[in-house]
Amino acid sequence: MSIRQVFFDSATELLTQLPKGAFLSVQANGLANTMTIGWGLMGFMWRKPILMVMVRYSRYTFELMEAADTFTVSLPRAGKYKELLAQAGTLSGRDMDKFKELNIPVAQAQTVEGPVIDNCGLILECRTLYKQALNPDDLDSEIRASFYADEDYHMLYFGEVLACYYNDK
Repeated sequence: MSIRQVFFDSATELLTQLPKGAFLSVQANGLANTMTIGWGLMGFMWRKPILMVMVRYSRYTFELMEAADTFTVSLPRAGKYKELLAQAGTLSGRDMDKFKELNIPVAQAQTVEGPVIDNCGLILECRTLYKQALNPDDLDSEIRASFYADEDYHMLYFGEVLACYYNDK
């Protein structure tokens, strides 16, 4: 089955799990980190399956994303790794190796350099094709007040999905 077919066949699962949490992982300059994400978009652009993820400038993951050209997203099956998602979302990789300290099971990605969460569920391996800083001047005022009162905005990363598979079967 093609990457495109698996990607679109898994759309419902991705869009159902994402608001509950997923792991965004990246490796750069010999360092790796994972963080919890709950927002993103999937679609089809430039004749490619695309996953867009958002990372705030204040996050350690932002520094690694800026130095890397690939990233992975690991979406746990319903209820799996719930505690790890909560911990990975509140602790900083600047202060610790989250994989080691939280005992996050890690595996090597199949097509990109970097980690995926082992025995997790749906895995997407992506290559960044485009990034765009969120422009606060163009943002709806209600959203700006609700989500960006501290002016800690997001960078949007549009990744071509190079691999899409399940690693928990």
